[in-house]
Amino acid sequence: MGRGNYTTVAEFILVGFSDDLELQYFLFSVFFCTFIVSLFAHMSLIVLYKFSTNLHTPMYFFLANFSFLEICYVSTITPKMLVNLLSGDKSITFYGCALQMYIFLLLACTECYMLAAMAYDRYNAICHPLLYNITMSRDGCLKLIVASWTVGFVGGTIQTSLTFSLPFCGPNKINNFYCDIPPIMALACTDTQFNEIITFIVVLCVIVGAFLLIMVSYTQIILTIVKRHSSAGIKKAFSTCTSHLIVVTIYYGSGCVMYLRPKSSYGTDLDKFMSLMYTIIAPLLNPFIYSLRNTDVKCAIKKMI
Repeated sequence: MGRGNYTTVAEFILVGFSDDLELQYFLFSVFFCTFIVSLFAHMSLIVLYKFSTNLHTPMYFFLANFSFLEICYVSTITPKMLVNLLSGDKSITFYGCALQMYIFLLLACTECYMLAAMAYDRYNAICHPLLYNITMSRDGCLKLIVASWTVGFVGGTIQTSLTFSLPFCGPNKINNFYCDIPPIMALACTDTQFNEIITFIVVLCVIVGAFLLIMVSYTQIILTIVKRHSSAGIKKAFSTCTSHLIVVTIYYGSGCVMYLRPKSSYGTDLDKFMSLMYTIIAPLLNPFIYSLRNTDVKCAIKKMI
């Protein structure tokens, strides 16, 4: 990092949302409650899957793994944000920032393709029910999970390595509540066009690619249900797909808006709002949309109680 006349930045400052103490305490209360509810909901799904035999199916296997991923995901960002809201010290070390970014990107990229794997599971269950047990065997499900984590590892490694190989020569205030790619690249003391191109390519492969797979799966599901001319089935399919697509749109849409932009547009309040959508709001909604509205899950909760 000490190339040429550049000075080494030892730490960054996470600007966060506001310097007003009353607003910070209010935000702390809101985000703390959101964090606890998210953790409780996802942990509950894992426990239900573990101890409810009627949930030992590929669909709930994916949901249990997804919940574990979401617990790690929110725990990477929220605790540090809560500490910053309560304390006057909003600093984070250079390597701490790099570690937070790497873990966040690894989990975010993994989540993109795990959502696609869940959509693929529903596609096989509805469109190819006779081959479902063969296609979505235990080994098949594990391969999809491993593939999702592999994408996350590759994406996180590439982006973090490129971002923190940039020279930083003074400004160290990150205009966000966690270490993310766009606000950190905005602090670099060199041209970041190459990094922006790589980020654009990675986003296309990970976020846009996974989103297209999900859209194709749900489109096939809807077409299959409509062909069966079952009014109850059509209503259930559209209800399920609409709910899922709302969460998918929030997560993928905010991610695309955040990363598919030129460097000149970084640093606005819109960035923080978009970051909240996919780091706080989406993980909170996911367990309720994907699972807790499900009849099987409700039955499992009643039996456990």
